[in-house]
Formats: sequence, structure tokens, C-alpha cells
Amino acid sequence: MMKAVLFDFDGTLANTLPVCFYAFQSVFKEFDRRDVSAEEIVGMFGPSETGIIRENLLNEEKEKAIERYYEKYHEMHPELVEKNKEIDDLIRFLKDRGIKLGIVTGKAKRSLEISLDALNMVDLFDVIITGDDVKKPKPHPEGVKKALFILGTENNEALFIGDSEADILAGVRADVYTIGVQWLPEYQTINFVTQPNQVMKNIKEFREFVNRMSTSN
Repeated sequence: MMKAVLFDFDGTLANTLPVCFYAFQSVFKEFDRRDVSAEEIVGMFGPSETGIIRENLLNEEKEKAIERYYEKYHEMHPELVEKNKEIDDLIRFLKDRGIKLGIVTGKAKRSLEISLDALNMVDLFDVIITGDDVKKPKPHPEGVKKALFILGTENNEALFIGDSEADILAGVRADVYTIGVQWLPEYQTINFVTQPNQVMKNIKEFREFVNRMSTSN
């Protein structure tokens, strides 16, 4: 029986990748005087934004660069990230069925809070695990397991949904039914090397899947 659905955030619940790319590109341009592509930035994903900057920025003014990242992220969020009615309806659809909802993201708490506030998603989730809450980021399963523990949910009672190879690996390693999604305009992984239980191209497909599971239970 499905009791909980855990989601990745960037590229899964919100099309935030454009603002992430913009903020990172601005920081690397200003502090390192170098241009980085979206593909290069995706290759840095894993740690939180602060971790990415600390590990990849050459300039020693890393704390100043981190602050600039958040400034740029907040400044351009309204312009680069649109609210998505399908996602909003999906969250309501799941909550109406009494399913617990969680986020397991590599994002730092600060940037996630900016996005949740801007997208009117505050207080919709029963558990939120950010990159600041774990010692080992995805693809390590620590975040998924921690979310399940807080929810009091067994791994065979939950789904984990994400758009990156790291998401799929984390879900598989946590022994949770894992769904790879490519349902937003921008997502991280075109072809998953690690095979999830299912790949879904649109939200309607997932809603039908939930209805079938509810009927079978």
C-alpha cells in the first residue's frame, strides 16, 4: 500500500533549472571570469549550492560568492520560474488521497525556501530533506531513508520520484519504488543508466498509476 511519495525538487516539482543555471553562471562569471555551460553545472550537481561553489569556484571569496548566488537566485526566480498548475493539481490530488508527501533535494534549505515561497508551496509537505540535512548527498540514499524514518513509513510503502541519474540511484539504493520523470520543460537526465522501476513523460500518466494502485489496494 502506498503511504508516501517523495519528490526531488529541481526539474521534478518545479522548472527551477533555468534560474539555477543563471545564478551559477553569474557567480562563475563574476568571481572566476569564466563561462560555464548548463551541462557543466549539471555535472557539478550533488552537493548543495554552497557545496558546489566551495568545491568548484577558484576564487577564494567563496562566502561572498555564495551570497551572490542567493541574490541572483532570488532576483530572477519570478522571471525564470513559472508556477505549474499541473504540479499544483498533482500535489492536491495526492493529499486528497491521504498520501504523505516529502521532498528530498540536494538544494540548500535557503534556496528551497525561496522557491517554495515564490511558488506558493510552503506547508504542503510532511517532510523536507535538503542538502543541508545530510552528510552524504544523492546518489547516496541517506536523504531518502531519513525522510522515510521521519514519516514513519517503510520503504515498500513509498515512491521516490526524480529526474536525474543521482535520484534514481538514491531511490534504488534505498530499496524504494523509483520513478524517473521527464515531465517538465527542463530536466537533468535524458537517458537513465540505472533503470528506475518506471519512466514517465507526463503527470497524467503518474496520476493514472496512482489511481490503479489505489484500486488494487
